Order: sequence, then structure tokens, then C-alpha cells
Amino acid sequence: MIPALNPGDRIAIISTARKITSAELEPAIRTFESWGLNVVLGQTIDASYNQFAGDDALRLQDFQQMLNDESIKAIVCARGGYGTTRIIDQVDFAKFRKQPKWVVGFSDVTTIHSHIHNLGFETIHAIMPVLFGREGTIESVETLRKVLFGEELYYTAAPHAFNRTGTAQGQLVGGNLSMLHTLTGTGSDIKTEGKILFLEDLDEYLYHVDRMMVHLDRSGKLSNLAGLIVGDMSDMNDNAIPFGKTAYEIILEHTGKYNYPVCYGFPVGHEPLNLALVCGREAVLEVNELGAKLEYVL
Repeated sequence: MIPALNPGDRIAIISTARKITSAELEPAIRTFESWGLNVVLGQTIDASYNQFAGDDALRLQDFQQMLNDESIKAIVCARGGYGTTRIIDQVDFAKFRKQPKWVVGFSDVTTIHSHIHNLGFETIHAIMPVLFGREGTIESVETLRKVLFGEELYYTAAPHAFNRTGTAQGQLVGGNLSMLHTLTGTGSDIKTEGKILFLEDLDEYLYHVDRMMVHLDRSGKLSNLAGLIVGDMSDMNDNAIPFGKTAYEIILEHTGKYNYPVCYGFPVGHEPLNLALVCGREAVLEVNELGAKLEYVL
């Protein structure tokens, strides 16, 4: 298990994907410092190469440097966007394996979560610094603090008409649906058998969601799950000729033939309430008529 943070620890903020300015990070920096942490900004902050936070070489170098720096106890990805898959295969995790540290983010950072999961280590799927200080994010930030500092926590979700009741136990894996689809067949592809998978996405066409769910099912990633958590499917798009189903209805169609418990409407994804989840940690998902509960097996 990765060591919890302590006041006085140094953490790094970098961007492996889209560009971001240091001014945008001020609310996050103030928050981290209020927790007693010392914040180090990577070379990718304020860097620009078209839409990226510097070219591939710079983003790779920044991530690698922070992985290798023994004084850095956590790496927080500043934002998502696109770009992490361009560099992940060049990252050397040798020192990380010997001295693992927390890596935090979501969306495009699903690439890193999945890649590190295959190395046998945990990561944190959570709100990123670009979103700190925005309306409705206080609880999201607090759950990240609790995970970083090793505090116990569990989550509940309201009942949903599509829920399938039952209890599941397994490692918690997943993240952004589009990224999990993109990673299929690569070195960052994850095995889902016997695990609790969680999904979320943003700004996708409904037929894209259907295509990705068909692909996950055809590739065997849905058939032998211990359980499924469906998070926010935000700002979905449709064509002039409607697809005819919502994102949740699409997911229900492709998972309805299986018997594992499923929770819909779990607060994870591209909404202000984005609860911090520990990828790779053993968890128990309980779904009943009152809703759902997720807690870790420590």
C-alpha cells in the first residue's frame, strides 16, 4: 500500500495532457498548502505546444522527473484533455516500483490509472487542480484529502430504477469510458474479471457510447465482473436522427444479461461532485432497495 501523506510532504502538480497556466492552479495550491503540503510545479505548468502542456518530450520528462524524485510524495495531474496516451509507453516506472507514490487525476488520466494498475499499485481517481474552487466541489476536494492522508471513508449513492441489487467484492478499477475503450489491446489495457468496474464519460455522442459498450462486451470486459458502478454520463450528444436511448439505457442494454450488482448514478465523473476513488484497492459494493454503498477492505 502506498504511504499516506503527512504535513510537510512535497507534492508535484504536472500536466500530462492539455496546457494550463499557474494562475489557474492558485485555488488548488492554496488548498494543498492549507493541508500542510509543499507544492512543486512541474515544467509543464505554463508550457504550451498547440493544445498540449508542452510537446511530448517535455510532458514525458516532467512526469518522469516527478516519478523519480524521492522527495515528491504524490503527483497530481493538473487537468485532463488529451495527450497522456502519447507518452505513457515511454515512461520508466523502475524507481516508482521501488518507491511508489500517489498519482492523482481523472478523465485522460485514466491512462495512468490503468497502466499503473497493471504494475500492481494503487492510484487515486479524483478531482484535479483545474477544478478546485469551483461551485459544488468542496466535498470532492475533501474526499481527495482523506484518501491522500490515509483516512477511512465510504460512500453511498441514492437508489436508481436501473440498479441491480446484490453484493460484490473485488478490486476497484475503471475510469473514463472513452479512455478504457482506447486502451483496449495496449500495454495499458486492464483485466476486469472478478473486479468492480466503474465508468464515467463526458461530451460523447450516444451512438459512440453504444459502440464503446459493444466493444467492451465483445472483448470480454463486461461478462465476468464482480460488480459495476455507473457514474456521470455528462453532456451527451445526439444526431439529427435520435439514437433513441440515453447513455444509462445503453449501458443497461449491454449489461442487463449479466447477474452482478450494478449501481447507477454514483457521483464520479465530470460533475462538481466527483468522489475520490482508490483504483486497485479491494472494495465491497452493496446495492439494495435503499441505494448503494461502497467501502474498502483494508
